[in-house]
Amino acid sequence: MRRLRAFLLALAAPALLAQAEPRLVPDVSDRNVEIHYSFSGAELLLFGAIIYPDGRLPEAGTDVAVVLKGPLEPIVVREKQKVAGIWMNVGRVRFRSAPSFYAVASSRPLAQLIDERTAAIYELGLESLQLSPGGGARAEVLRRFEHGLLDLRLRNQLYAEYPRGVEISEGVLYRARILIPARVPVGTYTAETFLIRDGRVIAGAAREIRIEKLGFEGFVAEAAERWAFAYGVTAVAVSLLLGWGASAAFRRRYG
Repeated sequence: MRRLRAFLLALAAPALLAQAEPRLVPDVSDRNVEIHYSFSGAELLLFGAIIYPDGRLPEAGTDVAVVLKGPLEPIVVREKQKVAGIWMNVGRVRFRSAPSFYAVASSRPLAQLIDERTAAIYELGLESLQLSPGGGARAEVLRRFEHGLLDLRLRNQLYAEYPRGVEISEGVLYRARILIPARVPVGTYTAETFLIRDGRVIAGAAREIRIEKLGFEGFVAEAAERWAFAYGVTAVAVSLLLGWGASAAFRRRYG
């Protein structure tokens, strides 16, 4: 009987430990961001609550990190140099899975919350993104192109870090604001929330957000994706027609 009781306690121990950990209840201010012709950017609010099993807050306290990540996409980064007075592409590296958008906000700087290994596992921070570069180049060359990609997207506001961008109220409620730029890529985004204590992630939760174009912009984007060849031919034809029209108008006025 004792052995059976010990066996049942051993089976129940993982479940009891799991229940002892807090859990997250996240939400977002807008799960469907619509881009119209006048869209100039938006501010997305990510908020939620931390639920503790016994209802008591830990003495040491906890921290929160929130990540908003766009669809993964392949991208080719080219390096330009001046050759004989002309700027030319002298190198290129292809990344197979770079996020089209990435923003991370945390209650404290990430370096104070987790080590490099944990950051790499959960892709917390720009330096911890798994970009999957193509092979063939030396490690130092890949690092240079990775930094170039990060710098380019930081300047275009497609990547961002907010070291103290999460506010925690009374140890239970949290919120973070993330800016959505005007030229944000469309697609399904993932908003991930991580609860961090003593250098490790003890809970996580995710919500999906849809960013899509509507109206004429949406029609053009859908046409470019569904009927790429026809869209290209139409774009060239329209360009030629506009060029011919401008030339004819110029000759009529000044010819």
